Amino acid sequence: MFWLSHHHADEYNRTYVLAGVRVCARCLGTYPVLAAVFLGLFALRSPLTWAWDVPVGLGLTLPALVDWAVGRFRPASGHNAVRMLTGVLLGAGLGRSLYVHVQRPLPVVLLAQALLVTGVAVPVILATYRRPRPE
Repeated sequence: MFWLSHHHADEYNRTYVLAGVRVCARCLGTYPVLAAVFLGLFALRSPLTWAWDVPVGLGLTLPALVDWAVGRFRPASGHNAVRMLTGVLLGAGLGRSLYVHVQRPLPVVLLAQALLVTGVAVPVILATYRRPRPE
């Protein structure tokens, strides 16, 4: 089921098997935390602006981005526990950004996260795009 694991067979080391289905380790950390933070901020009626939104948002995004980039260059490296932890951090950062975004579209923190991800992902993808996949 590709929607639960967006990894090919040669990347199954990046997944957990839950109820017979492969689930991406980072996504397993990201999405439940994103949902919990998003809903929790609504329940707490959190303010829409915090002085630390951008640095914290970028700081929570960066570990997952670095771990992903390293994994693109060294596919056999890394551990699922680290992927899941970086996913938890990413989920927290994205949960806050989404909370603000649904009330005030395109907040600075979300735009900063998008620029960071694009600035790292595009060069990494271009550098690793033609790498042959194991069969």
